[in-house]
Amino acid sequence: MERIFRFDTVSEYNALNNHETLHPLVSVIDFSKANPRSWGGEKSVKINYGLYCIFLKDIKCGDLKYGRNYYDYQEGTLVFVSPGQVMEIENDGKVYQPKGHALVFHPDLIRGTSLARSINDYNFFSYKANEALHLSERERQIVMDCFSKIEFELQQNLDKHSKKLIASNIELFLNYCERFYDRQFITRDNVNKGILEKFEELLNGYFSTDKPQNIGLPSVAYFAEELHLSANYFGDLIKKETGKSAKEYIQNKIIDIAKNKTFDTDKTVNEIAYELGFKYPQHFTRLFKQRVGLSPNEYRSMN
Repeated sequence: MERIFRFDTVSEYNALNNHETLHPLVSVIDFSKANPRSWGGEKSVKINYGLYCIFLKDIKCGDLKYGRNYYDYQEGTLVFVSPGQVMEIENDGKVYQPKGHALVFHPDLIRGTSLARSINDYNFFSYKANEALHLSERERQIVMDCFSKIEFELQQNLDKHSKKLIASNIELFLNYCERFYDRQFITRDNVNKGILEKFEELLNGYFSTDKPQNIGLPSVAYFAEELHLSANYFGDLIKKETGKSAKEYIQNKIIDIAKNKTFDTDKTVNEIAYELGFKYPQHFTRLFKQRVGLSPNEYRSMN
């Protein structure tokens, strides 16, 4: 049975990594200061975080292959974890020296700040580990500069400005990460097009089977799972590639198929709705009118 370690406070995580707790709700970690560890000799352990954690894995990643393309990002990789997420660490059970850096902060740190209102907009906190952000040397330096600014503020005496300045610097860092992910979507353009083609293939295949009747309308989560991607990463990728959300893309496909089905006058609008996976025909009629400007019957009569 795998062991599960929990870290609900910044001080607990600081203690693990030989760091003084300068602020009870936030810390910048330099893993080179941590003692070598083995997680009790376990080959696989799970860690449950009650914190926001951003890990800069400062290792040589070597040649990373995505589809048929290689990307050689050797300077570092960013992995994002939000409270409640569980990370799995696999090793050979031997003692090893952690490397890299991390920014960890408790949700209470940002309460009442602008970051609290926007934190859920940073979708990369729910990406899978294999959807991590791979940094260029320049991007890595920007990340380290952001960490340094936060660390500098932690070393000052706490005052009424501390929380706002720390939260603002974290927000700046996350905004840079959004920019870097946009760059990564572009550099993997060929890979992304392959995913888009596979998505289109799966979408067409969905409506050529009895899945709409058995499962219902296709969801973004369904296709993300089929493509082995997190729902947020998949949604962001489709948005970057097509300019439409994944939900809009699916709905457009539904409307295209519905238009063709209206030419079969032997079928009622209700029958078409059920064939497409709608539980209630009125929902189909409403969506059709929103997208086409006419009801299904009006569209049928016009054509």
